[in-house]
Amino acid sequence: MLLTLALLGLATPAPADTMHPRRVALIPVPLVYYTPETRLAYGVAATATVHFRRDDGFAAARPSQFTLALAYTQNRQLLLYLPFQVFYDHNKYYAYGEAGYYRYNYYFYGLGQREVPRELYGVNFPRVRVNAFRRVGQGVGPGKLYAGLRYQYEDYRVSSVEAGGLLASGAVPGGLGSRLTDGGLGVFYDSRDNVFFPTKGVVADLSAFIRNRAAGAGPAGETTRFDRYVADVSGYRALGPHAVLAGNIYGSFIAGTAPFNALSLLGGSRRLRGYYEGRYRDQNAALAQAELRFDVYKRLGAVVFGGVGTLGDGQTLLRLNDPKGAYGAGLRFVANRRDHLNVRLDYGLGHKSSGFYLTVGEAF
Repeated sequence: MLLTLALLGLATPAPADTMHPRRVALIPVPLVYYTPETRLAYGVAATATVHFRRDDGFAAARPSQFTLALAYTQNRQLLLYLPFQVFYDHNKYYAYGEAGYYRYNYYFYGLGQREVPRELYGVNFPRVRVNAFRRVGQGVGPGKLYAGLRYQYEDYRVSSVEAGGLLASGAVPGGLGSRLTDGGLGVFYDSRDNVFFPTKGVVADLSAFIRNRAAGAGPAGETTRFDRYVADVSGYRALGPHAVLAGNIYGSFIAGTAPFNALSLLGGSRRLRGYYEGRYRDQNAALAQAELRFDVYKRLGAVVFGGVGTLGDGQTLLRLNDPKGAYGAGLRFVANRRDHLNVRLDYGLGHKSSGFYLTVGEAF
């Protein structure tokens, strides 16, 4: 689900690059964004970019960011959320995650190779995700290596399903609701030169969630258990002073019985733009995508992107003979010059599918 805001920084001029950076930059702004899952969303938000006192004089300190937002969408969805990322004590500690409550509706397209005509369902759920890391060792090359813990809680209360649909049949794990509690271990490596718009370096986020509990996910409402292993790796390379090539490899693999909302998926604003979020769901998913980012004029930039993904299950790890492809282009506007935080407008195309995305920050 999209957890960012658009038009950030347009209400308040960004500080000039020559100014001494403030410790806390608080920007209250109208919140506007667009995705295929929400259509037009609007509301209010306040974003704080923080540089902690403990990092005074440390030029390489990464900026921390907290956003509190309330939004309502054309699809009559209500979202209240607080995403965050924190770097502290000379980047020794790193944490990110979100807390929120959502009244949402989605389209469901089936599972794996069992596709169905799209079914609209409603859901209300609180969700908490916390990832906390500490730097270990001296890192590898110019980067920093972190290790830590991950936790997620989500009470997925399905409020409505289409009569006669696959979800209503009770045959889909968690199709009538589930309560997910999972925890695990994580490793995070970061050698990027900039958090929001890297021009060089690598970032790798690896996770192992063991024996997660999904209450109510079984066919008779019983608790199921599953393991999840995730790898998300991105690399960046400058192609001269005005262009950057970015690449991303993503994999998610599940063993056991997970509720449908916790399965590996493709589609959305970050993975295979052009497909509805969760258009493809299965136990396993793998994706490779690339994006060329280049300057156009002053604070305006543009991108072209493309990607290909595939899915798998307990019998076939990945169905390489059934790939899903997407491509597209977009524009960028530098809303915060100090940290190079971009507003992005993308248009993606997939197989018999397309979508516009207006939000903040790069897809990867």
